[in-house]
Amino acid sequence: MRAIFISDAHLRRANDERYRKLINFFNDIKEGKISRLVNSDEPNTGPVYIDDLYIAGDLFDFWFCQKEKIYPEFMPVINKLIELQKTGIRIHLNEGNHDFFMGEYFHDVLGMEVFEEWMNVRLDNLKTLIAHGDTTDSTNIKYILLRKFLRSNAFYNIQRFIPASLRWALAGFSSTASKEMTIEDGDALVKKMLSFAWTKFQDDYDAVILGHCHVPSLNHYTVAGKKKTFVTLGDWINHYSFLYYKDNNFFLGYYRP
Repeated sequence: MRAIFISDAHLRRANDERYRKLINFFNDIKEGKISRLVNSDEPNTGPVYIDDLYIAGDLFDFWFCQKEKIYPEFMPVINKLIELQKTGIRIHLNEGNHDFFMGEYFHDVLGMEVFEEWMNVRLDNLKTLIAHGDTTDSTNIKYILLRKFLRSNAFYNIQRFIPASLRWALAGFSSTASKEMTIEDGDALVKKMLSFAWTKFQDDYDAVILGHCHVPSLNHYTVAGKKKTFVTLGDWINHYSFLYYKDNNFFLGYYRP
């Protein structure tokens, strides 16, 4: 089994550099080139295709779209995901603190898997938890309350009846508010996330993969004689980082086309 994991692209405008690089990255996935970009043990003898693409939140800097009215700047990357899906790659999306209410379009219309909180998956024989990671710090009460409000049925119903242009302006405001309430030194947040991951290791998870902190890291631990893996995926703003999985092994890569 082979899979790619990314998070935190925060896409907004199609002419942004990170947007263009992500489109190129998806093209390379489609053409089977990704394994050449990481220090894996795979021979460079030809294209290598993945089975799954996991996006662990904040692909977009906001969402607030309806299935019949998608923010136009988002369509190039959505069309690229559809292209990947048509090749047989399974697409899995975790909602982030910037993009949520995604299920009615990505799942109901496009048939992609969408998770509001956690993905519990099996990577071959590895029990793995994948999440955006914005709720791993339970001490940030202000953000937890804001998150609960923004994802409430009441707020969902309110924003559906607002004209699209105003709704997207409102989405930009909520994105800024969420960002301001979760600003924290990335390395400090990684430590909090590691504490969260450690509790999951005690629950017999073999790997915990998180986004949100924008710091790429890959670390292995031994718990009760078993190898455990903790990953923070970084971002597509400064690092252009991604995780490549192949046959029980993880490799952290940086996209430098």
